Amino acid sequence: MIARTWHGIVPAGKAGAFEKHLIATGVNDTKSIPGNLGSYIYHQTQDGFEHFFMISYWKDFEAIKAFAGPKPQIAVTYPGDSEFELISDPIVLHHEVSRITADFPI
Repeated sequence: MIARTWHGIVPAGKAGAFEKHLIATGVNDTKSIPGNLGSYIYHQTQDGFEHFFMISYWKDFEAIKAFAGPKPQIAVTYPGDSEFELISDPIVLHHEVSRITADFPI
């Protein structure tokens, strides 16, 4: 299993609306790809900005490429992102998951 992590920030006042946008775009797009095993979003307010982190779990790199394209290390962004003044990290990280110890669903 591979975990894919993304980070972006928006002004804190746009956090609620951006979270809905992120679910409607990134989360729903990942869910539509065979080989996606689920996603989680977490966020934190810091100095007037909301930091969003999305972690998605994948069966293999082929599934990730079906979502992200031929350069899976580049963040997937959406046309409506600019409405939220999103600053997206351009690079995502991929981590090999070698052991699961949690009892919550992935």
